[in-house]
Amino acid sequence: METAMNPLETFSSHAGQWEGSNRLHDPNTHQAEDSPMEASLMPILGGKFLRLDYTWGYQGTPQEGFILFGVEPRIKEISLYWGDTWHMGNQILVCKGKAASSREICVTGSYAAPPGPDWGWRIVLKADGSLVTLHMYNITPEGQEAIAVEALLEKMQ
Repeated sequence: METAMNPLETFSSHAGQWEGSNRLHDPNTHQAEDSPMEASLMPILGGKFLRLDYTWGYQGTPQEGFILFGVEPRIKEISLYWGDTWHMGNQILVCKGKAASSREICVTGSYAAPPGPDWGWRIVLKADGSLVTLHMYNITPEGQEAIAVEALLEKMQ
């Protein structure tokens, strides 16, 4: 059983340069689109937050994004902010969640999908030894989830 419940500490210990693969489950073509991915994971603001900057590609066009998160240790609440040139345009998605493990964060947010109701988005970031995985899920207004992004990163030497 884990005693440490602050994923910020775990992910900070994984700071550095990462590389791997990104798979987008393209909602436009209904096909999987694979591309190389590079990322930089770093603690910022005196270690109170962690930032993941990453690059990937969509049909040969470079894309980039970031994830910024912090943990309120008293209540184990995670605040996460996500921006991505392909997914988010000029907006930032705000997500919240609870720390259930020191190696994994799971947060949810929502975004407008006019003219219908808002949709949900779930982000799961996991550190497992020399690997970091990032999964993102689109959530219909009815609560059905579908995988949107699968990324696997290995630490560069």
